[in-house]
Amino acid sequence: MTEHISRRNVLAGIGATTALGVAGCSDDLGSSDAEVTAAWVYNSEVGDLGWSWAHNEGRKAVAEEYDWLETQHTEAVAPEDSEQVFRQYADSGVDIIFGCTFGYQDPMKTVAQEYPDVYFEHNTGYTTRENMGRYMGRIYEARYLAGQAAGMLTETDTLGYVAAFPIPEVVRGINAYTEGAASVNDSVTTKVRWTQSWFDPPSESEAAGALLDENVDVMAQHQDSPAALTEAADSGIWATGYDAPMQEQAGENYLTSPIWNWEEFYGPTVEAVNDGNWESDAYWEGIDSGICDIDDWGPEVPQEVKDEVAATREEIVDGSLDIWAGTKFESESDEFLFQEMNSYVENVDGEVP
Repeated sequence: MTEHISRRNVLAGIGATTALGVAGCSDDLGSSDAEVTAAWVYNSEVGDLGWSWAHNEGRKAVAEEYDWLETQHTEAVAPEDSEQVFRQYADSGVDIIFGCTFGYQDPMKTVAQEYPDVYFEHNTGYTTRENMGRYMGRIYEARYLAGQAAGMLTETDTLGYVAAFPIPEVVRGINAYTEGAASVNDSVTTKVRWTQSWFDPPSESEAAGALLDENVDVMAQHQDSPAALTEAADSGIWATGYDAPMQEQAGENYLTSPIWNWEEFYGPTVEAVNDGNWESDAYWEGIDSGICDIDDWGPEVPQEVKDEVAATREEIVDGSLDIWAGTKFESESDEFLFQEMNSYVENVDGEVP
């Protein structure tokens, strides 16, 4: 059973202490005799693509998989509103709440302290407590593979990257993408433009346009919309998306996209709740776990590129390739890579703001 709850309906009920405060329209996908109820909170509308779409695909997958599970979700909740939404879900009797953006970290921790019998999972952050875990995937591995393809295809040796916020998660992706490109083309340079937002299509298009003016001929992005990809494809250069398959938006100029398979985390997590053995942890797995990967190739990507990247992917999966080897981050711990990386590798132009 799934229940979709709009941000407007949730915020209209702020202050209520019953399930009435989070009531909304619903769509049933499973049994109404649920043993576990799980709620997801997204920072943007689900839409047809992007970060929230990918999480919602994972939610729908587990809702369909387990007849003992009821799922609910709320869209377009700004971080400053999330504490009230988390508290209302906790009051309504849900067993576990997933907060799906970095800005939810502190509000979720506050609510988790107030509701020790409810489980909380925060996506992309680094804070945990007894009843609050954190989870993320090593999407930088997929970024590295996309970057390797970009390094083989660029003719100007100049790559563009439209980035969201200068936090370690995003910086890590830029660095991995650049290292992938440099592994096959040591002359490559990545130029970065920041939008300071997760979802702002006009700003993303503007940033992509500025990069096009700098002779970029392969574009990557880290936002919830395909705006930068579309701008690149419309200008006739290779376009790399993020979060979801985006070939439809880029057509013959599509390269690939680092994508998420969040059900690989959500499935075992709700099973642990159902079995009574959930524990707070710090999940951070990679391509070998299935949590992330690259999308299918675009229709014009040469076979030699596909073959090179496929071989590299196998090296990542079997553990024989450390993508940070030879960089200033080679000896750094997982803790550093996850929450402290705040500078660029050698082939990235400029400095992290």
